[in-house]
Amino acid sequence: MNTRILLLVFFFLMLCKQEVYSQFGFSHEVGIITGPVAFYSDFGERNDFETNSGNIGFGVGLIHYLNFSYRADCNCYTRDTYFNDHFKLRNEIDYHKTNLEHLGKWVDPDKTSITADQLRAMKGSTTVFDIGSQLEYFPLSIRDFAAGGYKIAPFASFGVHWVNYDPEVYSELGPLNTPITTPRKYFNSFQQESDSTWSVVMSVGIRYKLTPLSDLMLDSRWQYYFSNWVDGLNPSFENNQVVEVPENKANDWIYWLNIGYIYYLD
Repeated sequence: MNTRILLLVFFFLMLCKQEVYSQFGFSHEVGIITGPVAFYSDFGERNDFETNSGNIGFGVGLIHYLNFSYRADCNCYTRDTYFNDHFKLRNEIDYHKTNLEHLGKWVDPDKTSITADQLRAMKGSTTVFDIGSQLEYFPLSIRDFAAGGYKIAPFASFGVHWVNYDPEVYSELGPLNTPITTPRKYFNSFQQESDSTWSVVMSVGIRYKLTPLSDLMLDSRWQYYFSNWVDGLNPSFENNQVVEVPENKANDWIYWLNIGYIYYLD
């Protein structure tokens, strides 16, 4: 589906939700987040620092919160319950892109084999758009934080996002799937078309009270995709058959460290 259409649908639904939820006495917060994305994929070597530090992209997101502790219709607090005072619902739309390459000991300059040359020449990228919700838990009182009782509020969250990804994989030596360009385990293991999947999202972070109606946020996120094709490369899939590749133990996933600005809609 076209990304622009998805964006329009998302914001239309957000406006509808805001109107409906306001009638129930909830309040709202909106914000933006941005920061580096470390993409853990089939490019590079597992648990290798050079791979993890080299395959890094950049992401941006728009977020919306349902704040259950405060009523927008009367500018007053809601009923004092543990859920209202410690949970928020976070709705989000994100975009990030990462350029990918093989890094690590198998492509060190002292490696002079044909396979090493092929790996060095193999490049890729993936563009990811996702949308979803997370339930965010604040161990300290949300009301006390909003009232200025303390400056910092830690949180943890868990949720599910729908993901649309558009990968590209190529070799600087020429077309893929030839003995000249492609190591044997990567034959017919590429996907160049966009597709979609689901993911689980977990994060921990803190909010810093900037003004009575605004916060700064630092968020450390782990997001696991239910697909191994997000980077466009899947060595466990050869000639339309699943094959055993011991080093390919997990689907693609990311670590995203982002900072954000949150504004409370009065």
